[in-house]
Amino acid sequence: MSDTLLDKIYDYRLESTDIDALLAFDAEDIFKIADDLRRSSVGGVVTYVINRNINFSNICVGNCKFCAFKEEKKKYILSVKEILLKVEAAEIIGATEICIQGGLIKGWGVEKYEEILCAIKSEYPRMHLHAYSPMEIFHASRNSQLPIEEVLSRLKSAGLGSMPGTAAEILSDRVRKIICPEKLLTAEWVEVVKTAHRLGIPTTSTMMFGHIETERERLEHIFTIKKIQDETGGFTEFVPLPFIAGTTELGSLSVKGLTLADQLKTHALARIILHKSVRNIQASWVKLGPEAAKILLSYGVNDLGGTLMEENISRSAGSAFGEYMAPEVFEEIIRSAGRVPKQRTTLYEVVSN
Repeated sequence: MSDTLLDKIYDYRLESTDIDALLAFDAEDIFKIADDLRRSSVGGVVTYVINRNINFSNICVGNCKFCAFKEEKKKYILSVKEILLKVEAAEIIGATEICIQGGLIKGWGVEKYEEILCAIKSEYPRMHLHAYSPMEIFHASRNSQLPIEEVLSRLKSAGLGSMPGTAAEILSDRVRKIICPEKLLTAEWVEVVKTAHRLGIPTTSTMMFGHIETERERLEHIFTIKKIQDETGGFTEFVPLPFIAGTTELGSLSVKGLTLADQLKTHALARIILHKSVRNIQASWVKLGPEAAKILLSYGVNDLGGTLMEENISRSAGSAFGEYMAPEVFEEIIRSAGRVPKQRTTLYEVVSN
């Protein structure tokens, strides 16, 4: 590894033209640098959030090849009353966040998404609402025939606190045309996210990897996140999401996901590329499992995500790691890795115990 490239890494001057050099790195060097940058960026603290995930419907007009959620035999749309009961259960266990996402229901416009937010905020005004992917925003915009900015402004007024940066998959139109041809294009995803940031709505950022994309496309995706963050500062975290082949159509095409070594490298490279702008790199325990998530704490990761309480999308694809992890389990995992556990809010403020 050249001193010039090392200087660019530590000075936060990496560009997409450095992808070939990054891919040529020795894996052990990547891992050591990622852990060093994690230490200098966020120290020894590892965070988690007490939250509840609510998937309000599995009915979807989309046809993503990596998703088995809509294939479940029992179709449902939760009523507002049913959603409020789930929020009540979350508040009882001390949740600070409700994450709301669902399938793309035919004809749903902005007013349907507003209704859910308003109902929750009227009953639970202090609960942070982390809701609706860029694809759901795009769907509402199209059905309501309203600009993205107006849709987001209305949802913010209704109580939207932040957005999950899902539906990103791989930000490569070559890949998207194969795995999710009906989903918004890369430029459209970027437009929704940048508009949200401009309106003061923070988002997470994600990448679903380990299917048909190349290593170069993974890093191009991460550099796209870096470019947006350098412009807006609106991302709170980056979450690499390993593809679960399971029962999905994409999985039936002999796409079987990644080795642990590949997963370690991807998380580590995310830390290396993003270390000064997106300080929080999360390991998704529901995709990886608690043991692999613990290992990743030595490879650039500083956050383990949320308690969830329910998670239907990964489960339907074949995830075997459950839907709920209690706060005390997070604390035990983090301490056993030699790190300091801290409960956080959605926006990474530490919650006083």
